[in-house]
Amino acid sequence: MPNSVLIDASFLVTLSNLADKNRAKALAFLQLNRDKRVIPEIVLAEAAHVIRYRIGQRAVLAFLDGLIQSEALLQPVSKADLQRAREIMAQYAASDFDLADCCIMALAERLQITQVCTFDQRDFRIFRPRHCPYLELLP
Repeated sequence: MPNSVLIDASFLVTLSNLADKNRAKALAFLQLNRDKRVIPEIVLAEAAHVIRYRIGQRAVLAFLDGLIQSEALLQPVSKADLQRAREIMAQYAASDFDLADCCIMALAERLQITQVCTFDQRDFRIFRPRHCPYLELLP
């Protein structure tokens, strides 16, 4: 998927939190960047859980409203993606990657996407994908 960017849960949480120090940066990115936004379905539950815990149920409802109205594409995770995510998790076991991040990494490889929009960059900085030298982390 050329001209696409994968969206991580941390970016979605930041957008939902009016008090987040990175929210202005996230909003500016959305206004300036015209790449297709691809949201792995696996990050939705993670984002909604964190939003509910940190901000509350109303924020989750607003988050869902925003997703429904957005032009972002929701991307399911296939069994092949889960297999690759498992391989990544095992390969980087000492770094303790979580499942959602590993699925984003697997999707990046399958979809040939080189950009990930995240504020939780540690795992993505360590990972070396098969399809490019590294993932470009935005914003």
